[in-house]
Amino acid sequence: SNGITVQEAIETAIKELIGETVTINGCSRTDAGVHAREYCFNFFTKSTIPCDGFVKGINAFLPTDIAVHSCAEVDDNFHARFDTKSKEYIYRISTLPIRDVFSESLMLHHPYPLDAEKMDKTAQLFVGRHDFAAFCTAESKTPLKSTVREISSARVSRFGDVVEFCVSGGGFLHNMVRILAGTLVYHSDGKLSDDDIISAFSHGDRTKTGKTLPPQGLYLNKVNY
Repeated sequence: SNGITVQEAIETAIKELIGETVTINGCSRTDAGVHAREYCFNFFTKSTIPCDGFVKGINAFLPTDIAVHSCAEVDDNFHARFDTKSKEYIYRISTLPIRDVFSESLMLHHPYPLDAEKMDKTAQLFVGRHDFAAFCTAESKTPLKSTVREISSARVSRFGDVVEFCVSGGGFLHNMVRILAGTLVYHSDGKLSDDDIISAFSHGDRTKTGKTLPPQGLYLNKVNY
């Protein structure tokens, strides 16, 4: 309540540009410390400024750590959250023996070897329609009608000393991607087996999954409509 949010900065910039007070509808919520390479929102306006004018105009009033990339007109029934078809998230992990201070807020530092090929194979256990009750925070289950979600793809790749976990799906539970990533790290470190993960799906057993990794490694990478 006493911090500046991305939403506040964008709404302020829009008001500066068009003189209207608007409320933006975001495509999802992002926890503190989580990044968004692509984040979509919509708002209603009486302004006649064309889309390219909105991009240039809003950017002129935004702080340097936020940028609007594109704009499109949509019908009055469109909602950035409820019309989302799927989202892609990436979790980035540095395996350098000594942390890179310049990327400390941009990825997790895990100063031990990670077997990206092994992690990629294990990630295929996540693909499909499953009950992910064991892969979310306990407090997020209470208001939910179902913890069943469908993952369309999951892969792990290595880029030098950086390991990336990329996952796509129609929807995700609170902290789900960070727990999936933590499960892969635990599996690579020998702390979990395939049977543990299969058991987590079958019984909703949180003790058979990895820890919730810190937020700085997580990126909302793409939103599909």
